[in-house]
Amino acid sequence: MAAENSGASSPILVLHKVTQILDCFSIEAPDPTLQEITRRTGLPSSTCQRLVQNMVREGFLDRDGDRYRIGIGLVRWATPGTLGLDVVRLVRPVLQQLRDDTGESACFYVRDGAYRTIVAVAETRHVVMRPFMVGQVMPMHAGAAGKVFLAFDPEARGAIVESPLTKFTPTTPENLADLDRQAEETRKHGFASAFGERHSDVGSISAPVFDHAGQLAGALGLGFPTQRVGPADVGTLGPIVAKAARSASEALGYTGP
Repeated sequence: MAAENSGASSPILVLHKVTQILDCFSIEAPDPTLQEITRRTGLPSSTCQRLVQNMVREGFLDRDGDRYRIGIGLVRWATPGTLGLDVVRLVRPVLQQLRDDTGESACFYVRDGAYRTIVAVAETRHVVMRPFMVGQVMPMHAGAAGKVFLAFDPEARGAIVESPLTKFTPTTPENLADLDRQAEETRKHGFASAFGERHSDVGSISAPVFDHAGQLAGALGLGFPTQRVGPADVGTLGPIVAKAARSASEALGYTGP
């Protein structure tokens, strides 16, 4: 009790309790009741009620009936922190680690209409390689990264409906039904793989990266020559790519499942 009552410790303890309360709010549960907040934090009922009331008064929370939401004041204060957020800067260390862990080129893609563009890359150190370059534009319907966009970006499918599904190789998907099936598999497994869809000797494995609002920020993945990595390696590399994508999402502020 002495430590809790000391002038140095008390503000820290209060901030910790405020953090516990704020952690009760999520995209999945944006408006908990006071009873739910008390249960989730484990704080004494009187303490939790007093802090929540003070947070409403100061703009940290808003009250609607018996439910609470993140306050407009807190949103306003947080906005400057999102301005100029350099996604590439935050994702690049994850790409480099993924490259080092697997030995293969790691790329981060964003969608532009019916196409995907590489905005960051950590190239393999292997002598035998398929070059991937920042600014490289590829069609969305061919390759693992495109399947990620089709699986997790609600607008991606509409972007390719009117676009020609060019047949680059015998394994390139050529109709929306095939792409829908592949998107469903991607959602099921949390990552996508593709072999020889754009170039017969190139394969890829990709997973989704989400931002602080839970929206798809891009696709992170590996690109490699098929002479070194084949379908039999997906069971090992897929979870590694998915784990790296989760790390990149967390770097962007994502806290969802």
